[in-house]
Amino acid sequence: MSKVKELFGVYCDDSADLKQAVSQQRCPYSGKKCYKTRKSDPGTAIGTCTVQYQANNIIICPNRLLENNQIFFDCLHLLTLHEPGNELYVVPEVSIPGGNVDYFLISAKDGKVKDFIGIELQTMDTTGTVWPERQRLLHEHGFPVERADIENGKSFWMNWKMTAKTILVQMHHKSETFEYLNKHLVLIIQKPFFEYINREFQFSHIQGVRTGDSVHIHAYDFNEMSNRLKLSLSARISTDSDGIAKSLGLQAQTKVELEALIAALEQKLSDEYRLSVI
Repeated sequence: MSKVKELFGVYCDDSADLKQAVSQQRCPYSGKKCYKTRKSDPGTAIGTCTVQYQANNIIICPNRLLENNQIFFDCLHLLTLHEPGNELYVVPEVSIPGGNVDYFLISAKDGKVKDFIGIELQTMDTTGTVWPERQRLLHEHGFPVERADIENGKSFWMNWKMTAKTILVQMHHKSETFEYLNKHLVLIIQKPFFEYINREFQFSHIQGVRTGDSVHIHAYDFNEMSNRLKLSLSARISTDSDGIAKSLGLQAQTKVELEALIAALEQKLSDEYRLSVI
C-alpha cells in the first residue's frame, strides 16, 4: 500500500476520488497549480502533501499548513497593537536582511500598517524520492502508470537533522531583526519535528510562553479525523534571539529600519492578501 496520505489536498483512503485532482494538478491551499514538479517532466506536478513515515502522517509541503488560515488566526494574540476596526492582511514573501520571511500577518487601518508579525512555515525535507510511492497510489486507484515506476525500489527518508539545523539558523538570523523592531516572529511546525528539535538540540532552557518574547514556536498535531487529516495546535513555546543562539551556539548581526520594512509591507496591502475565513 502506498505511503502517500494526501495528493493534491485529497485524503487518500480507499474511497478517494483522485480523478479531478490529478487532472487539474491544483493545490487547494494556495489556489494555484502545485509547484512541485518533476525535473524530467516540468509539466507533471507531483502533488504529494503528506506521507506516512514511522507511524506518523508527515507533511512535506508547507502549503498544506495553510488550511482554513488557522495558523494565522492562532497568531492573532501576538498583534498587540491591533484594534477593533483594523483590517487584517496576510502578505507572502517579504525580504529582510536575514532572508525572506514566508508571511507577514498585518494589522492595518486606512492603508497604513499598525502592527505586524512574521510567520515562517517549516515542513520536513526529504531525501530519496517520493515518486514511486505516488505512482503506486495512482495504480491502486486504477490509473494507468508505468510498470517501472510501480516496481521501482527507491524510497524516501526524512532529513530531520538538516531540516532542523537550517530552520533554526534562519530563525536566529531573522529573530534579531524582529527583536530590534520589538516585533514577533513565529515558526509553524509539526509536532514530530517539534519533538525532534527538543530532543536533539539544547532546548531545556526554553519553557512556557511569554508574549513579550520575540520568537514563538507553534507545533501542530496532524491526525486522522472524520475521513480526513486535520491540523490542531498542540504546543507553544517562546524565547528570544539569545535563546535560539544558545540552542545553536551561533551569533548573527541583522538590523533593519522599522520605517523601511513598514514601507515594503504597505506596498503589498491589497484585497488579494486580506485575511478571511474560508
